[in-house]
Amino acid sequence: MEKGKGLARRWAVELYDASSSSSHSSVSDPPGFTRSGPDADDATGARQRKDSETAWKAQKAWEVAQAPFKNLMMMGFMMWMAGSTVHLFSIGITFSALWQPISALRSVGKVFEPFKDPRVDTLAPKLVFIALNLAAMGLGVFKLNTLGLLPTNASDWVSSLAPAQEVEYAGGGIPLH
Repeated sequence: MEKGKGLARRWAVELYDASSSSSHSSVSDPPGFTRSGPDADDATGARQRKDSETAWKAQKAWEVAQAPFKNLMMMGFMMWMAGSTVHLFSIGITFSALWQPISALRSVGKVFEPFKDPRVDTLAPKLVFIALNLAAMGLGVFKLNTLGLLPTNASDWVSSLAPAQEVEYAGGGIPLH
C-alpha cells in the first residue's frame, strides 16, 4: 500500500465538523468582543486604513524633509576636519558640499512624489527641505570663502581695472618736458 493513501494516521485529528453547518457555533464570544455587521466593520476599517496611510505619508514626508539636516551636520564636520588650507581634500569636500544641495534642490519634485496625496500637505515639508539644502549650500560657500577661493577683496579684481594715471614724474636732474 502506498504511503499516505487509504489509511488514516493515528495522530491526525479532523478539525472540521460537518454536523454544524451554521457559521455560528455553540461557543460563546469571548468577553469584550461584540459581533457587528460586516459592512460597518469594512467601512470603518477602510476609513482607518486611509487615515493611517495619510498619517504615515505625512510622517515620512517630514522625515524626508529633515534628512538634509543630518547631511548638513556630517558635511560641516567633514569640512572642519579638512582645515582651512587649500589642498585637494578640502577642495573636494567643499565642492561636494556645494553639489549635493544643488542636486537635491533640482529633484524636490521627485523626492516628494511618493507622498503626493490630496489629503497630505507637502508644502511645509518641501519648504523645510529647500531651506535645509540652502543652508547646506551656504555652508559650502562659507567654506569657499575661508579657503580664499571666492573673489571678495579688491585685489582679486585688479586685473580688470584700468592702469592708474601717472600724477607725478620724477627725474634725475634732466628736465623732461
